[in-house]
Amino acid sequence: MRFLVLAAVAAVMTLANAPADAGEPLRLYAAGSLRAALSDVAKAYQDAYGTPVDTVFGASGLLRQRIEKGEAAHVFASANMQHPQTLMKAGRGGPVALFARNKLCALAQAAAGVTSETLLEKMLQGDVRLGTSTPNADPSGDYAWELFAKAGKIKPGADAALDKKALKLTGGPDSAKAPAGRNQYAWVMESGKADIFLTYCTNAVLARKEAVSLKTVNLAPELSVGADYGLIVLEHAPAEASRLALFILSPAGQAILASHGFDAGAVPAEQ
Repeated sequence: MRFLVLAAVAAVMTLANAPADAGEPLRLYAAGSLRAALSDVAKAYQDAYGTPVDTVFGASGLLRQRIEKGEAAHVFASANMQHPQTLMKAGRGGPVALFARNKLCALAQAAAGVTSETLLEKMLQGDVRLGTSTPNADPSGDYAWELFAKAGKIKPGADAALDKKALKLTGGPDSAKAPAGRNQYAWVMESGKADIFLTYCTNAVLARKEAVSLKTVNLAPELSVGADYGLIVLEHAPAEASRLALFILSPAGQAILASHGFDAGAVPAEQ
């Protein structure tokens, strides 16, 4: 699905920023699910323009709070639209551009025997441990609760049951972190903390590269939940921060996002 990227680009270009200091690194704060993709984008940007980009990845809600407390981020790429819009409404930058989309998937232990058709039944099963990220802190958790709401419409009471049993294993301020070099979701699953974990489809792909025994389960249409990713240039950012935002929105940046499994709307049709 194509985004109104040209309109977003035009809006970003209206930003009035302070002049850039020569050689000053740009600071890109981004959702953890963007780590691989935007690390590649940051490298491509540095190769193209010679300006280094320092990246900070984490749960979008926690990054937003850090920015609100005064951390000097220049560009913020969130796994939802809400967190950058909150900053914009507080006068901390803007406008907000939609730059990618993702979907929720289930990451399952092979022994759980989960399919798209049996996912809801398995999640409700008493002896099945259901892992999620942390709502409010991490949009992935918020999207999981959207799935629970859809489940409640299919099977009355399922939303309350899933809300009660869900284990908030990642994305919170006190969540256990994977050892250095380990994928967070592969580590959670290989540590036996959950039988099913709800996360982004892009995260599931990365987890399975590290833990090949895991299974990715696509959501049935009636449970499907999409994720819109929002981008904002923050107040007091150097002028070149707008160029970094434009690069993410450009066909070059969008092609990198698409190569990591994101739905990126500015990739030319011939690519």
